[in-house]
Amino acid sequence: MIIAAETPGVGVIIGIAFALFALFFLLRAVRIVPQQRRGIVERLGKYHRTLEPGLALVVPFIDKVQPLIDLREQVVTFPPQPVITADNVTVQIDTVIYFTVTDPKAVTYEIANPLQAIEQLTITTLRNVVGGLTLEGALTGRDTVNDALRLVLDQKTGQWGIRIATVEIKAIDPPMSIQEAMEKQMRAERDKRATILTAEGSRESQILTAEGERQARILRAEGERQSAILTAQGERESKILEAEGEAKAIANVFDAIHQANPDQALLAYQYLQMLPKLADGDASKIFVIPTEFTEAAKGLANLGFPGVDEALAKKTSQ
Repeated sequence: MIIAAETPGVGVIIGIAFALFALFFLLRAVRIVPQQRRGIVERLGKYHRTLEPGLALVVPFIDKVQPLIDLREQVVTFPPQPVITADNVTVQIDTVIYFTVTDPKAVTYEIANPLQAIEQLTITTLRNVVGGLTLEGALTGRDTVNDALRLVLDQKTGQWGIRIATVEIKAIDPPMSIQEAMEKQMRAERDKRATILTAEGSRESQILTAEGERQARILRAEGERQSAILTAQGERESKILEAEGEAKAIANVFDAIHQANPDQALLAYQYLQMLPKLADGDASKIFVIPTEFTEAAKGLANLGFPGVDEALAKKTSQ
């Protein structure tokens, strides 16, 4: 009776134990691999397969899954390393490397510590490359050093399942004495450039000032010349117009005289009328009167023209 009562309890315990074992077995058999990760499966200590992203099943206690390998691009920085340049200057160089894992199997079995191997390879290559350059060449030729480092590292790490994407030199720090000398040299170079620029600016200013004065003198001379030309043209046109007016006046008088058809007596009379006006003034005047004109004037006086006797008297007195 006692054994019959305990039998059901043992079955329950066994069932629970079996269920827990099955759950544990299932948890060990099911693996979930995230995106951009890979898992190396070893069966009985030997490489079996590589787990891809997603749900994967393994055999518990027989298959062993190594830590997941990240396939994304990774960045690693190395501490400053002393490097001697070709001109015997010791500089401290910081480097940073960007790399990606391309073969999970190779990176697991071909190299024990890939980061340490990359660091040591970087230091060795850096010393070889920078050792062939002067300090100035190393400071100004960072792209050349970066390309040389990436080429050498990529060739060596390819067999480890690693691809070197980029190698960058973060800083090149020469000794303090060299830095002070470089600062003095740069300061002197800046002062020299400033002096040269100031002199060139002064020269350009003087050239522009002289050019402006020359242009101003040219413009003034051109203006005076144009003014003189316009003044002369105005005077010439004024004289031409005056002469044309006098010519027209003389022509009008000439036409009027010819149209009136005056005789010698009338002309003599008109001449005698003008003599008093011509004789006015302090200056000495000499009038040349033809003999025929005098006889005509006497005839006018006999005819009774007024003023003829007075004009003849003035002519006789002069």
